[in-house]
Amino acid sequence: MKIALTGASGFVGKKLQQTFENIIVIQRSDSEEEILKKLNGVEIVINLAGAPILKKWSDRYKEILISSRVHSTNKLVRAINRSDVEHFISTSAIGAYADNKPCDESCTEVADDFLGFLTGKWEEEALKCEKPTAILRFGVILGKDGGALMQMLFVFRLGLGGVVGDGKMMTSWIDIADLMNIYKYIIEQKLTGIFNAVSPAPVSNHTFTKALGSVLKRPTILPVPEFALRLIFGEGASVLTASKEIYPKALQDAGFVYEYTEIKKSLENILK
Repeated sequence: MKIALTGASGFVGKKLQQTFENIIVIQRSDSEEEILKKLNGVEIVINLAGAPILKKWSDRYKEILISSRVHSTNKLVRAINRSDVEHFISTSAIGAYADNKPCDESCTEVADDFLGFLTGKWEEEALKCEKPTAILRFGVILGKDGGALMQMLFVFRLGLGGVVGDGKMMTSWIDIADLMNIYKYIIEQKLTGIFNAVSPAPVSNHTFTKALGSVLKRPTILPVPEFALRLIFGEGASVLTASKEIYPKALQDAGFVYEYTEIKKSLENILK
């Protein structure tokens, strides 16, 4: 099986290259014609392209976020539609869902903010693909080689980690091992549609913080005010402060079985 991959230099992209053999890397700078040449003999395309989301969102950076996701997906899909690719797996995020509302894939209410707009446009381009298409909406991905967890560890290991605000916001997370297994399952079962790539057990920020502190054997007594995050990241702080309680009903209905459904067990395995 030959797989073409965008976003190969990112956390998930690197892990996919360790998980699958025979991967062809598509660069964001590749033209449609260059992409089409790379798709010769390719059966599966996995689209992960996108600039880092956890930054301060100036108007200019919002344009970069849109271009790196929406415009790059548009170009990729045009090439796929001219190719013999059999299956397209694109990426989105649970930022598509409204805050403070338990949701699975049947929820139709879209978040009324920039992330809701961005994910909507991103998915709109992916769904223009004429090949069988699956879209994975990522939650917070936990792994030892990158992602949000690695950005937290320095502070937590100093004993300076703490809950964000009142700690009640919900975090929908997934272990990187389960995410890799989701990709395998979608490919093996030839699944199409929208899937929430999250654990079936979302947790409050308080529960997540205490679990991480316990695994690291460090105190977690210093709360992090939301306004401090807004000073650093501006509107982009919503990535850290939004409350998303999201469930993977579509994956479970399709028969996928998770390895990690308890946050502490996931953290223990990652940080052992």
